[in-house]
Amino acid sequence: MLPSDDSLASDASAHAPVDRLDALSSAPDASHPRSGADLNVGIVLWPRFPLLSLGGLCDALRHAADRGDQSRQLRCLWTTIGAPNSTVESSCGIAVPVRAAFPDVRQFDYIVAIGGLLPHLDQVDKRCWDYLREAAQAGVPLVGICTGSFVLARAGLMEDHVACLHSFHYDDYRNMFPGLRVMTHADYLIDGERITCAGGISVIELAARLVNLHCGPDRASKVVHQMTVSRRAGSSFVERRQALGYLSVEDATVRYAALLMEENLEAPLNIAVIAKMVGTSVRQLERAFMAEMKVSPNEFYRRMRLRYARWMLLNTSRKVTDIAYDCGFADSAHFIRVFREAYGVTPGKLRSSHTGALAD
Repeated sequence: MLPSDDSLASDASAHAPVDRLDALSSAPDASHPRSGADLNVGIVLWPRFPLLSLGGLCDALRHAADRGDQSRQLRCLWTTIGAPNSTVESSCGIAVPVRAAFPDVRQFDYIVAIGGLLPHLDQVDKRCWDYLREAAQAGVPLVGICTGSFVLARAGLMEDHVACLHSFHYDDYRNMFPGLRVMTHADYLIDGERITCAGGISVIELAARLVNLHCGPDRASKVVHQMTVSRRAGSSFVERRQALGYLSVEDATVRYAALLMEENLEAPLNIAVIAKMVGTSVRQLERAFMAEMKVSPNEFYRRMRLRYARWMLLNTSRKVTDIAYDCGFADSAHFIRVFREAYGVTPGKLRSSHTGALAD
């Protein structure tokens, strides 16, 4: 049966946003020092790894790599790494072939370890452990996805780094690595040259973040659009950036601290924790913020949360109570009071006046 004119129009409309995003992109930068692509990722799979983590990562890179849905590895490259001519079985039983046998680590922007079921943690070719250590020594950032944080920790590569885990594995990590720090209230954490991700669909948000850093916001927006990411209304990092704006700051310490704040709006971090994660003292962080932003870190964090709340009020239909929790306020009463002090109007009145203005 041939499609109707209406369905053809609908298809054309569906392609339009992607066409616009593709039109914003420049050609791959041939001067890239490693591969000629903007982003090159090596992936080491541990036995009984979650297929969703691999699929989410590779599909995000696939959408960012080419125009439309052509899937050519142009802007982004990705390959599975391991023992020659081997396969690695996922937790659902599907085996994935290894495409490269321990190539030079320096060709990659990141090397990703996707962990598997914990009882199988040590059932891997010894060269996989050596490869991760070689990458760390060469200064290649390492990414641990799902129980990949356990892999990095077992390899001795998480000293002085915080691991981001799913709460399901919190006790396992603390028991296996009692001297290491861990958090469970975020989707992922970029901690210097170690990046850890809780797994599941959080992998897509992490992949979009890396795409944004290396390929630009248009590529990241395409990832989110094509993969129909909607974990919670208004909570993808692209939407947060739309709400908060892109931070352009000279001071790297302030920039990194602000990114940590942005990633932890729902469960705000203590400023002392942020200072430690960026490798400075609270006093030095306060001085840096006053010099760059003219406000303290605490005040900057509070304004960021309120700005995101205001954006959600005007751009989503979420309940005020839910928005309060999403922006790190313990209850709606506190949120309403602080919001009114900042904007001179309650959240409900702001939304109703905005809705009324649109109707007029």
